[in-house]
Formats: sequence, C-alpha cells, structure tokens
Amino acid sequence: MNKYRSHNCNELRKNDLDKEISVSGWINRKRDHGNLLFIDLRDNYGITQCIIDKENKNFSQLEKTQLETVVKITGKVVNRSNETINKDIETGEIEVVISEFEILGTCKELPMPVFSDQEYAEEIRLKYRFLDLRRKKIHENIILRSKVISYIRDEMTKLGFLEFQTPILTSSSPEGARDFLVPSRLNPGKFYALPQAPQQFKQLIMVSGFDKYFQIAPCFRDEDARADRSPGEFYQLDLEMSFVEQEDVFNVVETLLVNTFKKFSKKKLMNDKFPKISYTESMLKYGSDKPDLRNPLIINDITEVFTREDVSFEIFKKLVKSGSNVRCISTKDTKDKPRSFFDNIDKWAKEQGGSGLAYFTFEENDELSAKGPIGKFFSKEALLEIMKKTNSKVGDSIFMACSKQSDLEKITALARDKIAKDLDLIDDNIFAFCWIVDYPMFEKDEITNKIEFSHNPFSMPQGNLSDKDFKDPLDILAYQYDIVCNGIELSSGAIRNHKPDLMYKLFSIAGYSKAQVDEKFSGMINALSYGAPPHGGIAPGIDRIVMLLANEKNIREVTMFPMNQNAQDLMMKAPSDVSQDQLKELGLNIRTKK
Repeated sequence: MNKYRSHNCNELRKNDLDKEISVSGWINRKRDHGNLLFIDLRDNYGITQCIIDKENKNFSQLEKTQLETVVKITGKVVNRSNETINKDIETGEIEVVISEFEILGTCKELPMPVFSDQEYAEEIRLKYRFLDLRRKKIHENIILRSKVISYIRDEMTKLGFLEFQTPILTSSSPEGARDFLVPSRLNPGKFYALPQAPQQFKQLIMVSGFDKYFQIAPCFRDEDARADRSPGEFYQLDLEMSFVEQEDVFNVVETLLVNTFKKFSKKKLMNDKFPKISYTESMLKYGSDKPDLRNPLIINDITEVFTREDVSFEIFKKLVKSGSNVRCISTKDTKDKPRSFFDNIDKWAKEQGGSGLAYFTFEENDELSAKGPIGKFFSKEALLEIMKKTNSKVGDSIFMACSKQSDLEKITALARDKIAKDLDLIDDNIFAFCWIVDYPMFEKDEITNKIEFSHNPFSMPQGNLSDKDFKDPLDILAYQYDIVCNGIELSSGAIRNHKPDLMYKLFSIAGYSKAQVDEKFSGMINALSYGAPPHGGIAPGIDRIVMLLANEKNIREVTMFPMNQNAQDLMMKAPSDVSQDQLKELGLNIRTKK
C-alpha cells in the first residue's frame, strides 16, 4: 500500500464501512463544534469529511493547524447520521474517524481563501495562481480543458489525421500581428520569431505528401489582451487536408465540434448542421461577421424609405442624400414597454459614440400610425413599406440609425445585442454555431484608398480562375471562412492558393512586386513551385472552445498560468531583466529612454 494513502478523497463509500484507511490532501475547511472537530480533506479527486473528538491526543494540534496544510489522516470509515448526509459530494454518506494524522506540508497565512469561489482581484489571483488553481471551479475548468484536448486528439485520429509538431523557432512573418522575437547567439544580429501560427509549415506538410495533419499548436502573438484572447500565447487545433474543397473541411470540423460539445456540455446545439452565412449577408443582418444566432433580432436596410416624398424626417433625409444609409432593428410586441425603455436605449447608443437611435412603435386606431418622438414624420404608406421590409406588425417597434456604412454596422451590431439582453431574448442554454463564408479577397483602405488583402493573403479566389482578369479586385470573393459560436469567433480558415503564378498576380494587386513576394515568402513560394496539391484547413481555438464549454466569460478562467492585461506573469515575474553577460553573449545592448 502507498504510504500516503489507501484511497483518494472521492473514493470511500458505504461498502468501505469499518475499514482502516489513510487519505492525504489539503485541509479545505474546519468546523469546530467544541467536543468535535470536522475537517474536509481535499485532493484532486474530491472531498472526504473527517472527524476527531476532544479525547483524541491529536485534537489540539489539528485544531491549530492552518487551512491548506497538507496532511495524511488515518482512521476508520463510519456511517454519517441521516441528518448529516451530504448529497453534494460523492463521499457524502460516510466520514472518517481520525485515529492518527501527520503534517506533510505546512502552510503560511493565506493571501486568499481556497474553499470559496468568491471573486478576488486579478493581481492577487495571478500572483498566487497555484492557490487560485486549488479552488473548485477553476480546478474543474483546467481538468475539463485536459479532457477536451485528449478527446479531440482521439477524434482527430479516428478521422484519419496524423499529429505532427512544427517548429517553435522560425522566421518573422510580415503579415498579421506583432511577432515575439528571439535573438540568435550563433547568428549575431539575427532573430528567430515565435510562430503566430504554424500556417506556412502546415501547408508545407501538405506539399510534402502527407494527406491529413493536425496539432494542438502553441501560438504566440504580441497582442493586447481581451476577454476572449490571452496576451502572448494561446493554443489552437491546427489542421490541414490535401485534395479537398471547402465542404470537406466543414464536414470534419462540424463532426468534431458537434461530438465535443455534446460530450462535454448539457447545453443544446441549435443546429447539428451549421448554417452558412455569406460575409455580406452577415454584415447586413447582424452588423458583424461574428453573429450570435441565439439572438433573434435582425437588422434591415431601409435607406430607400428616406427617398420618399411622404417622409419628412429631414435629419435622416439629408444624411441619405450625402451618402449615408439607414438600418433598423424591429422588436416584436413591445407596444406596452414604458417610454423609459426606449429612451434608455437611445441614451446608451449616444454613450457608444453614435448619434443615438431614433424609434417609434407601430399602432393602429382608425388607421396605421407610429407612436414615438419621430412617428409623425412618416405617412401610412411609408410605414407600410417599413413593415414589409422588416416583417413587422402592429405593436412592434423600430429602432433606426443613419450613418456611413462602417459606423452603421458597428452601432447596429452593438444595439442588436443590447436590445436583446434588455428584452431577455437570448437563451444561455444553447450553442449556436455558424459558418461565415464568401469573404472578399480585397478591401480598400478608407484613408489611403489602397487595395489590401481583407483576410488571408494565401487564400484561393473563387470562380473560374482561367477567366479572371482582376479588373475589379473588390468584387473577387475568396474561399475563406470563419466558424462562430454564440458571437465568438473560434477560427478562421481557407482553401489555400497553391498556384505560384496566381499568388504573384494577387499580391501584385495589393502592391507587392515579384521580388518582394520572393523575399518575404521564399519558403512557401519555392515549395509551391515543386508540385503542390490543392489543400485547405482551419485552426479552432482550444482556449475559446473550453471557455464556451466551461460557461466562462474570460479566457483566463480556463488557462492554467495566464498573464495579466499587461502581458506580465506576476507569479514568475516575467518579463524580467537579464544580465549584462547574457546581453553581451547575444551581441545586444539595452538603450534606455531619457
């Protein structure tokens, strides 16, 4: 028998009654009832209640022992009385009467409690992350993460994928986010970069003749933190497939995600087969390419209504004449909502930097009219046209905004979420996945008017490539796609451009010369010149998948050792200064700002 324990803290049951056992773990809680001391002993697996009476020689020492001390307890398993049975834990029908105990690891005064899941300041939680990770909720989150990754690995293997590891030290990428750079000692003045993603390597794996690759890949980007993005590093399920079309990638990812989410969550899936929404449609109907489909509200364009002579809302009419558009959100059966509901949403929109949201409610007394501050500016016929465009009826309300397209998309997307939350329209017990497809290959910079890649420059353009003259690059669509769940983007992917001549042509539209492409993407362009198969892939974010499954709002809650908002590891004190000897060896000098 192991000298520390005969059982884990979740194992003891009624069939162990009268056994002499030993358990080891952390003192989670103590309850002193005078003549009796109750101790909840915790290990990775669960909790066992232990009890000692005042007559025992160890009573006074155990009474003084600090919470979170690591102890070994030896004793006899007995029944709990009916009134003290705890159905919330697996060992809730028994307890251990302590005969002996031994301190295995002492504990100083705690900077934060472990047995409670109450919120604590980020600085304390991250500085003492090893304590934070002992807490029940986050401990279970990290175990969930491990199980999800193991399950994904098994499923990918069943789907015929092989797991390969790609380099961590690589070359700097001229596209995407900022690189983390690593100086080379053996090549003074030159730098490696940590990979933002294994993008080029996984394509090279396909060129190398392997058919299906995957990897739980660490990725490094010098980006600012967000609730759904860790600063510095994150993990993704990186996959690539040869001789595939877009639908082949969709089938693999849908199968994997449906199985994973059904296994690890009790929430329902809105669709087992994920709907496909074009980028253009998504930006119009949801104001975003990351739509939350649990939200039933739809955005409609009603710009044409403001060209009618029987509409006298002059503020919007003047803006429409100068090139602005009008989009609106229809809310169902909100006629009985108080004026404060509408005014608060208008006020909120102004706080977001917009000009507010105009509104009215359809009503019918003798004839159709609109109730609200701007209702009088619309004729019956204009209201009927709005009702038709928005699929509205009497009793529904319209919130509308007028602006340039990018600003309009931003405020209507935010308003759609805000109104849905205020009306309690979103079911938190659903996962709603969708694909966003048909991204434009190029976009025009609003300031410089320069044509740029809108998404992934290595994507394959759609259509008959032999007929492409590229006279209208903004009309070119690409085989690029995002997968979104509950308004969170899990991944971007694409069918890759495997044709060097086509790649040179596309890059020339974005202002790159052939020499620049050869210099910046030499490894890729060279490899594609030696017989590359059609291929494509995607890379869903592991951290975001686990965040959704754990029902957490912040990615920090599913990451074992995250950094803070300033990309600092408070526990290990990184980043840190290095010695002059180390700098000298690397041929570096630190230049301080005056």
